[in-house]
Amino acid sequence: MFRKALHFLTFGAPGLLAFLVFVLIPIGMTVWTGFTNRNPANPPTRWVGLENYTHLLQDSDVTGALKNTLIITVIVTVAANVLGLAIAQLLDRRGWLYNALRSVFFTPVVLSSVVVSVIWQAILADDGLLNSALRGLHVTHPPGWLSDPDLALYSVAFILTWQVLGFCVVVYLAGLAGVPAELLEAAEIDGAGRVTRFRHVTWPMLAPALTINTVMLLITGFKAYDQIQVITNGGPGNGTTSTIAFQVVQTTFTGNHIGYGAAMATLMLVIIAAISVLALRILQRREVTL
Repeated sequence: MFRKALHFLTFGAPGLLAFLVFVLIPIGMTVWTGFTNRNPANPPTRWVGLENYTHLLQDSDVTGALKNTLIITVIVTVAANVLGLAIAQLLDRRGWLYNALRSVFFTPVVLSSVVVSVIWQAILADDGLLNSALRGLHVTHPPGWLSDPDLALYSVAFILTWQVLGFCVVVYLAGLAGVPAELLEAAEIDGAGRVTRFRHVTWPMLAPALTINTVMLLITGFKAYDQIQVITNGGPGNGTTSTIAFQVVQTTFTGNHIGYGAAMATLMLVIIAAISVLALRILQRREVTL
């Protein structure tokens, strides 16, 4: 037992120490700070209990940011899963062309979110490439993709979907590679068409890939910040594209309301954890039933 413990400490201690220092301790400090009124511009810091959380439920900026976050998360999760599966089906072939296309689709995933945001801002701006092309096609009043309050949030959701799409494609391609060819051949011999084979053979085998993509996309959607900061800065108008992560940064570092921002961050952590665990359990149960 001593040798096993020694081996565990030898190999596991560095990772556990890093996890403790960079994850658990900051989370604990954030939770504790959320119960205070900490504000460097208005000392001293005192314990306020649940006052910050009570105010969160009545803060229209927070509820609006949470609504925007939910909209972005739903769009990204559904669109990236559907498009990722469709593209993976098209790329599930051998040949140098398909290998090259796989690399092309995965490229946005490895790019910095800031770089992606700057590129798409240049494309979707009122005088950007897309609207210039539309004017060249005699569209007199092209849409304000980023300046119209009714469109800006969906434009940001589209950009985020575009960036994470390659990840979904790769995961589904890995899932498709794990589908036994014997099952597909047997179904084809039995007279099953392409749609039937996909529905009763391929789709059930892709359940683990769906679980991975859905959970990762849910987390990505709820943490959306870079695109908001670079492209719209929460606008146009008053918080039309503000997300909960954006609101946390603005409240904590711009407004210096560190205690209130910590409470907001804790709420965000609880929501992400709850939704991720719920989605994981539902999807894993689906894997077993299939």
